[in-house]
This record gives sequence, structure tokens and C-alpha cells, in this order.
Amino acid sequence: MMKPMTSVLTLLTLTLAIVHPIQAQGTEAPAYHDKRAIAKMSTGKAVFLVDMGDAKKQAFYMEIIAGTHRNLTRQGVKPEMVVVYIGPSVKFLTTRPSIEVEMEAGETIKQMQATSKKLKELGVHQEVCSIATKVFGIDNSTLFPEMTVIGDGFVSLIGYQAQGYAMVPVF
Repeated sequence: MMKPMTSVLTLLTLTLAIVHPIQAQGTEAPAYHDKRAIAKMSTGKAVFLVDMGDAKKQAFYMEIIAGTHRNLTRQGVKPEMVVVYIGPSVKFLTTRPSIEVEMEAGETIKQMQATSKKLKELGVHQEVCSIATKVFGIDNSTLFPEMTVIGDGFVSLIGYQAQGYAMVPVF
């Protein structure tokens, strides 16, 4: 079992490696691509289902979603992306988290708010399940302004999949 600090350092290292690749001086990073998978695509329609209770992990995956948008764009595919937050993930999407959540994840929540703004600027639509906010006692008026409160996250996922969006589960 990893020590908490070791797992945090590992997570940060992975984030930096994915979001900001480190290159040796005088060398170029290989130009990786996904040509085979996206060969016949002009638009990449994806709905990300975010359902987790770990703030650092959620912040990491929000950055990964932004990176996925950049990678689709870089490879000539127009992203059409939606993120649907359900379950305990909603505890971290508020400007007024509970005292316990604030003590545990206050700085990480600020990072998520900044990433939420970045996602909106990229054109990524973000939805928060009102059932989850009710269960976890989150006042919908305190959610990050980039978030749209919806009736039922599962209904939203069904709807997006019926419209041709690929579901990407993030747990």
C-alpha cells in the first residue's frame, strides 16, 4: 500500500507528464497520434461520467479531460464534449464546501474551479446531477458558475448516448 504522500507525488508526476511533457534538451517529443481510432471522424462526441469521492483524483481527471479536448483538436477532430458529475464528486464543485471537505480539499477545490473555467472556455459543457447535490447537501446556488444543474445524471447520460456521444466513465 502506498503512503498518502507517495500517492500524491505519483499523481502529480503523472499529471505533469501528461499535461506538460518534459523533453530532454535538444530532443523533440515523439509525435504520438490516434490515427487508426479517429481515421473517419470529423467530430468527437464524448460524455464523461465523473463519479468519485477523492478530490485530488477528480482534479487530475478534470485536467485530463481538458487534455483530451486539446488532443482531439490537435489531430483535426472537432470535440463536442460534456462532463456529467454525479455521486460524491459534487461535494467538490461548490464555492461553499462543508467544513470537513474544505479542511481536506480546500486548495484542490480551487484548482478544480480554475479547471472548470478552462473547460468552459474550451466549449466543454458541464452538468451536475441535482439528485447528487440533494443527497450530499449541496446548495445548487453555490456550484461553480460554469456548471449546469440537471434533473438526473443518468437520464442525461442516456440522452447523450442516444445522440451518438461515446460515454467515458471516470471513477
